Amino acid sequence: MLSETPGEVWVLEPRRLAARLAARRVAEEMGERLGETVGYQVRFDEVSGPKTRLRFLTEGVLTRRLLSDPQLQRVGAVVLDEFHERHLDGDLALALLLQLQRTRRPDLKLVVMSATLDAAPIAAHLGNAPILRSEGKLHPIAVEWTPETGAALEERVALGVERLTRQGLTGDVLVFLPGAFEMRRAGRALERVADAHNLIVTQLHGDLSQEEQDRALAPASLRKVILSTNVAESSVTIEGVTAVVDSGLARVAVDSPWTGIPTLQVARVSQASATQRAGRAGRTAPGRVIRLYTQEEFVRRPGQDPPEIERRELTQLLLELHGCGIADATSLPWLTPPPVASLSAAESLLGRLGAVEAGRLTAMGRWMTQLPLHPRLARLVLEADARGAGEDGARAAAVLSAGERLEGSARHHVESDLFFLMEQRWQPHTSRMVEQIRRAARLNSRRSTDESALLMAVVAAFSDRLGRKKSNGEILLAGGGAAQLADSSGVRDCSLLVALDIEYRKDRGQPLIRLASKVDPNWLLDLFPDRLDSRDGVEWNRSAERVESVSALTFDGFVIEESRSGAVDMELAARLLAEKAVEAGLALFAGEEAVTGLFARWRFAAAHGAPPVPDEAAERKALESACYGSKSFAELRGLLGDGGLERVLLNDLPPGQRDLLNQMAPERIQLPNGRTAKVQYVDGQPPAVASRLQDFFGMRETPRVAGGRVNVVVHLLAPNYRPVQMTQDLAGFWERLYPQVRKELGRRYPRHSWPENPLLK
Repeated sequence: MLSETPGEVWVLEPRRLAARLAARRVAEEMGERLGETVGYQVRFDEVSGPKTRLRFLTEGVLTRRLLSDPQLQRVGAVVLDEFHERHLDGDLALALLLQLQRTRRPDLKLVVMSATLDAAPIAAHLGNAPILRSEGKLHPIAVEWTPETGAALEERVALGVERLTRQGLTGDVLVFLPGAFEMRRAGRALERVADAHNLIVTQLHGDLSQEEQDRALAPASLRKVILSTNVAESSVTIEGVTAVVDSGLARVAVDSPWTGIPTLQVARVSQASATQRAGRAGRTAPGRVIRLYTQEEFVRRPGQDPPEIERRELTQLLLELHGCGIADATSLPWLTPPPVASLSAAESLLGRLGAVEAGRLTAMGRWMTQLPLHPRLARLVLEADARGAGEDGARAAAVLSAGERLEGSARHHVESDLFFLMEQRWQPHTSRMVEQIRRAARLNSRRSTDESALLMAVVAAFSDRLGRKKSNGEILLAGGGAAQLADSSGVRDCSLLVALDIEYRKDRGQPLIRLASKVDPNWLLDLFPDRLDSRDGVEWNRSAERVESVSALTFDGFVIEESRSGAVDMELAARLLAEKAVEAGLALFAGEEAVTGLFARWRFAAAHGAPPVPDEAAERKALESACYGSKSFAELRGLLGDGGLERVLLNDLPPGQRDLLNQMAPERIQLPNGRTAKVQYVDGQPPAVASRLQDFFGMRETPRVAGGRVNVVVHLLAPNYRPVQMTQDLAGFWERLYPQVRKELGRRYPRHSWPENPLLK
């Protein structure tokens, strides 16, 4: 390809180690030193020269090269290697290259390579590109499974290697582990096995020096056990390996659902990855594979890992696209389109961080594109540097990027948990990252004695993650919901904070804030004056069931400070109290039976020509008038009880309409003995009255309502107020039934008068 392609040929690799090793291997085969015809470029490291024509790069570096050279003028061809891994940077690189090829660089050649990729879909996406196959020789592989024992991972590794040595080793052993931490533990567990069988134990991962990597890859006089991350799964070929021990685990990029900052978490690999790992044992001779898990577990694993673009947070990707002058991410020819919701959330966050305004990159945004950090952390570093604390900002970004966490219970109160992490959780790789950030950001300032400079920078990066502490210790979150501060956090003496890390656990009712940092409201005024607002008014205190006067300072609508008092504007208070009363239901104040009967009475009257039943708007209007001077449900109960509700709701009716209502549906009926009986109104039933039978002596006809058109149902009661008879024909009752009822009641209640003629008073 070099001889046939004008310009440079770039090969994109998914990992830094793979790019460096592949470049070295090709240079050696050409009989040259690295940096002549063949070179490489990875983040913060480049080896090349004026004669370099074949350049190996990591996928993410391509985007940064496009920022400075949008047309890749010196490049004739780009090869995307190991594309089956479908990293976010790989998908972005393909979309950008394909867009460039279809517009300004039709001469640019693109090659996609993979040992396991389904070639047809990608070939179609590239415009029906030709498919070339190279069939390599794979020797037979014997796979063994490991029963579940509950033993630690390093113990299972040692047992697996020992099993291989007992069967007789014909080559080296490649052990796949998630990362350096697991390698160190496995290395200690393998010491006994290595001594007993004369083995060399080495490691292979991206953070090792070149000499340490060479030691793992170079032939040795003794059999080797190479502890490796998934870098050896497909990107690197190690000569002499005839056996593989597979933990079935890898560290994969996972974005925090709270901040979007990527971290590495241990996860089970897919069936495709496990198959790829096993294949490393059969490159040069028949091989053996010991999987440290059961066959049943293997069957339950997904066949392929989903593309990262479907599950990753996209803020950094979107910032890089803006840096390339692409405001609409959906316009790119994606192999797998990014979710619209993820793009929208990313665009919103970039706006909050000051990186994008009106769809265009700001000066701050252009600086942020220069830093190999999540946009949150890039803003943190740049803001800290502008306030004279650039070194502190770089250190804070490094520990947050590394995913460092606090454990146990905090012994001291601090203004930010970052201070503890920066002093107590410092690792060698963190120092290297700080140096890389320092060079990329060209920091103007070093460490500062003013702690507020770093704290303000933290607020600038996490302004959407505010939390306000309530009196009970609960933290109200700006995004909605509430959380508790973890015991490990030392941020205790503040009412306002930013939650830098939150853990969601199924065994707890609320999420835990693992890392926090104090916020002074004045910092928000300094950083974001246009996002602050103040308001005065009345609010409903749900727990106290009353209206209160509230003065509040808000940030993006989230209350960061407030004061409450009982001195309220009476008109506003009446309006809010009436609204809450209608929401709660009038039965809360006048009783369910009273409210039900009242409205049933009105509906009955309305059906016979009286005014219509008040609707919700009329209810609220009447209540507002009645509520003037009141502020609480307690006061409202006293106002609406004992018939007060009816008086309030009828208050706005003209006197003639109130009279008509009482004519059509009277509240009470006069009885012959001077007493009155309450009329019961129930929807779908005729009105009814109930009283002792003696109270009706002298009443010849059944009482009527609705202007004399509807007979009332009369419930006749014994002296003990138990039902005796029910009738809508009182005259018929006196004539036909009363004589028998008189005998029974006279016998049961002899001291009462039971006249033969009940119509005589």
